[in-house]
This record gives sequence, structure tokens and C-alpha cells, in this order.
Amino acid sequence: MIDSDGTQLGIMPLAAAQKIAVDRNLDLVKIAPQATPPVCRVMDYGKYRFEESKREREARKNQKTIEVKEIRLSLNIDTHDLEVKAKNAKKFLAAGNKLKIAIRFRGREMAYPQIGRDLMNKFVGSLSEYGTVDKPPKMEGRSMVSIMTAKPAKPVK
Repeated sequence: MIDSDGTQLGIMPLAAAQKIAVDRNLDLVKIAPQATPPVCRVMDYGKYRFEESKREREARKNQKTIEVKEIRLSLNIDTHDLEVKAKNAKKFLAAGNKLKIAIRFRGREMAYPQIGRDLMNKFVGSLSEYGTVDKPPKMEGRSMVSIMTAKPAKPVK
């Protein structure tokens, strides 16, 4: 048994441990029930739970969530449209998001996957300084998909 201030009180029967906890107006909590004999501690369990939830909230606040943004292209996209899509993709990568690039194949376009692969490589090449390719271009049904991750920010000296 461990006291509320952290000192060890030694091995004692359950009834004696509960009496000590009740006398001090605290709770008797099993810390390591799998140990032999089980380890118990005298503490204010409500205060312990409150501090634990406070720590979890603080940890959740410091987490950064990474979103997956998607850019859709088509085989017969014009150069200016491609530049606009690349500009938006650069914004997404600069913000630290993952980027999913998809090319939809419609109708007879399915017969020309190499044109889509060339377009994808050209698009990814224009973004190479902002991110790295996690998943290379691959056909998934009627679309070709590639995933990029933002490069880590370079430290300023």
C-alpha cells in the first residue's frame, strides 16, 4: 500500500487499508491489480480523474490534424487550368496538408492511360519543391490516383 504523499506503508490486509483511507476521507485505488500482492494507493480519486482529463485536453489541443485535400484533373485540361490547379495544390502543401491528385478517365479516355500518367508526372514535377510523392500514380477503377505529402518546413537560420 502507498500513502497519499507517496510513502510506502507496506503489505496489509484490505480492511486495514480501507480503514486508513476512510479515516483520511480519501479513496483506496488499485494501481497495479495484476501484481502479487496488488498495489493500492490512498488518493482523492475525483481530483485524480479531473487532472487526467485536463492533461488529455491539453494534449489534444497541441495535436495538429492533417487533412487530405483533393485536386481533380482530366486528360484534356488546358495549360492555364493546370497552372491554376498547381497553384491551389501548392497552397495545400504549404499549409501542411496531404494532397490527393486524381485524373478521371471518361469513355474512350480509358484506352490511353499513358497520357494520364504523363500528365500526372508533369503535375507532380511542378510540385516537387513543395512535397514528396507518398504513393506513385496508380489506376483505381476509372481514375488514376497519386498522393503527396508536404515537405517539412526548413528551419530559418
